Amino acid sequence: MQLRSGIHRAVAALVLAAATSIPALAQEPGSKPEMPSAPVAPSAPRFPTPDPKNFTAASPTRATVEAFLKASWGYDADRVYSVQAIQNTAAPGISKVTVFVAQKSNPNPQQVATLAFYVTPDGKHLISSDLSMLVFGDHPYADARRILSTRADGPSRGSADKKFEFVEFADFQCPHCKKVQPIIDRLLTDFPQAHFIFENFPLTALHSEAYKAATYSVCVAQQSGNEAFFKFVDAVFAAQDGLTPQTSDATLADAVTKVGLDPAKVGSCSYTAVAKGPVDASIKLGQDIDVNQTPMLFVNGRQVPIGEVANNDIPYETLKQIVTYQLSLDQ
Repeated sequence: MQLRSGIHRAVAALVLAAATSIPALAQEPGSKPEMPSAPVAPSAPRFPTPDPKNFTAASPTRATVEAFLKASWGYDADRVYSVQAIQNTAAPGISKVTVFVAQKSNPNPQQVATLAFYVTPDGKHLISSDLSMLVFGDHPYADARRILSTRADGPSRGSADKKFEFVEFADFQCPHCKKVQPIIDRLLTDFPQAHFIFENFPLTALHSEAYKAATYSVCVAQQSGNEAFFKFVDAVFAAQDGLTPQTSDATLADAVTKVGLDPAKVGSCSYTAVAKGPVDASIKLGQDIDVNQTPMLFVNGRQVPIGEVANNDIPYETLKQIVTYQLSLDQ
């Protein structure tokens, strides 16, 4: 997902290296096998002392890079890193940052991965080697949190207190969005202090019926409130295969009926500006914070890898660890 995938790949290489078995030593024929020695705890990774000659760029500062890495990676106590260089490049104002990364638990503590990225002249974004982009800075999630706290106004559930705010951008026709709903339910059980907001983000170039489903959902919420809205969400995702040009009207009408509303009334509402306005505003909100795929979940402005959990690329406990860490920063 965006540049984060590049960072994850660097760490994945370390995980793979840590899992590699160490071959046994060969013995001379007829020799007695030695008694195994007591296991020795791995020493902490040691990085070379950064050379001041490699810090030629005025911006970003080393302190800013370290603050960014702490905000991004601080949830993982096993991960250690060292900023090795911040250099000018041939492109005016663009700096190259080089970071060494290792895992304390790696049997080979000196197995080190190199992460390199480029910081834009305004210091607000970084670009990976695969040309993906991520927000950068001392407090990389602050702007998104501020924007979401003032503009995310979709149907909500969970705590009424908005100190800890989870915002999901979803598309009713997106299979991955359907897949993450149980994970979101689990998160809200584990974090009852969270205020959860659902924002429609139909990917109209990919899903022909997603915008219609979104307008239906707005009308359900307007006519019967948040509880009915989330029951409608569950009903639509359960019948997602029916969101086709030929059957979507019947599928959405059936979902409306299941929440106790009049399908004709909701259907008529769905064509009006009263329904389309909130959907369009939600799409604009997502675009303003660089949402370009679904599902996407923000925790106090921080995008968290809920899609990777749904695809079994990372365990749920890692997601929970990230969320716990982010909420601790925002106490």
